[in-house]
Amino acid sequence: MTRFILVLAAVLLLAGCSAAPPRAVLPQDRVLAAQAQREAALAQRMYWRLSGRIAVSDGQDGGSGRLEWVQDGDRYEITLNAPVTRRSWRLVGEPDSARLEGLDGGPFTDASAERLLSDHLGWHVPLGDLVAWVQGARARGPAQIEFQPSGVPALIEQNGWRIEYRSFELAGEPPMPLRVFATRGQQRVRLQVDAWAFSTGQ
Repeated sequence: MTRFILVLAAVLLLAGCSAAPPRAVLPQDRVLAAQAQREAALAQRMYWRLSGRIAVSDGQDGGSGRLEWVQDGDRYEITLNAPVTRRSWRLVGEPDSARLEGLDGGPFTDASAERLLSDHLGWHVPLGDLVAWVQGARARGPAQIEFQPSGVPALIEQNGWRIEYRSFELAGEPPMPLRVFATRGQQRVRLQVDAWAFSTGQ
């Protein structure tokens, strides 16, 4: 009787295993090729806009608020509204030129947008690379990338930063990130995208 029960248990266990086959994983060369095609398609989009929320910290200080980011070729306009302080600022720029508005004593200008954010907000954000990362793409230079079972990026490690993709809008073509977490040491950037918009330009 005991032997019969053991045999029956083994059969049920095997049946349970066969009912839940392992999740299929796409071949690495296939997902890398698909990612390259996806990045090429994104590079053709000269104009895009995202609306959402952002939080930035360095382990001690930080800030957060509503974010509107418009990218038109090499030109960008980033607006942040902080509900707690009821302050807002706007960063407008293009390669080798940036202007930060809305802060006391401003506006401020610099050839480097990253330096403006660091000097006046204390935000150490690699803006040039972030343009690619927020879209789920690799920036220029060497990068390590891992994929979700669906084939979209799960993780990009590049230039000392670790970019995790927690959620994607899979219905779009190509799919676009909705939650992006970027970290380097104590530096943190958290982005929640509420909406993406695209067009040929303005």
